[in-house]
Amino acid sequence: MWLKAMSSSFPVLLKPYFLCNYKTPITRFPKPLMASKTLDESDVGIFCYISQLPGFRGILKQRYSDFIVNEVDTDGNVVHLTSLDAPEEVVKTLEKSGRETNDNEIKSYTSEIESFRSLAGDSDAERLETLINQINSGGEISPIVLSPSSDKSHRTAMHNFFKENLKFLVTDTIDGPDASSKCIRVRLNSGGQNGRGKNSRKRKERGDKPFDSRGSEDWPEHVGKFLRFHLCKENKDSQEALGVIGKMLGIQTRSFGFAGTKDKRAVSTQRVTVFKVRASRLAALNDRLIGIKVGDFCYVKEGLLLGQLLGNRFTITLRGVVADSEDTVKASASALGRKGFINYFGLQ
Repeated sequence: MWLKAMSSSFPVLLKPYFLCNYKTPITRFPKPLMASKTLDESDVGIFCYISQLPGFRGILKQRYSDFIVNEVDTDGNVVHLTSLDAPEEVVKTLEKSGRETNDNEIKSYTSEIESFRSLAGDSDAERLETLINQINSGGEISPIVLSPSSDKSHRTAMHNFFKENLKFLVTDTIDGPDASSKCIRVRLNSGGQNGRGKNSRKRKERGDKPFDSRGSEDWPEHVGKFLRFHLCKENKDSQEALGVIGKMLGIQTRSFGFAGTKDKRAVSTQRVTVFKVRASRLAALNDRLIGIKVGDFCYVKEGLLLGQLLGNRFTITLRGVVADSEDTVKASASALGRKGFINYFGLQ
């Protein structure tokens, strides 16, 4: 009897499915010492293998890195993260997005910032000062998200402060880190300085045209409206990873489109789209993200929808493998590669 713990890694396209159409019984192998007490196949009514090979025993997903998932797009291409760099920007700085300020409006707003400091605290005041400096310098302008607050009256006072003192900025409320709190997002008013920008237009003034707060009037016609990128995440589910990215960008998680959610306990790579966000903004997040990387950016005309994929490619590492011989493991792996197997939901 050959009993030796080892690791075996091979790519597969589908998860397994055991059907008892064959009369080959499941051979009992000694459990490896590292395995914890779990159910056996016989405990859930599985008594034989689908093939006539003797089979072997191993531990699946002992580490999250033992389970690698790569999305397969509708053209059959396996999605990998190959580059973290943003491409040469084809979307020019949106010069008309509310930056038409008079000479007397380009100032430091020191007194306003100090008043805001007494209302919101030092950290939020510093965020506001950074945003105003970005506007004055004419550089890239990113929305800011203020500290979470569960006090609605305090949030109302914050909104009113911007309406009364900094009319070139607009605010809205987004979800906070927990169910009991909300955050205020501050961004440049794309409608100008008169407080009557597109964000304040009434429905009857828009007619049948849907409201779009994401700047569609300023996006160049020749550029796809969606940024598509590859998301690689470790030990996080898709919603969690996109929630972290969305919070850093100051946008809602629902702004992202994807073809399918991926396993949490895994290293997975998939395609994601987001509406009118420049690649340079996303690429700049890589230095701050933990367990998440984004890259392979390009602009496309349509966002991703659920189901727009052929499937997933899995690369699985089995640990603590126990078999009667090494040839048995090789024969099983060879048969797996040649014949595949039926989708399986059992002891998982």
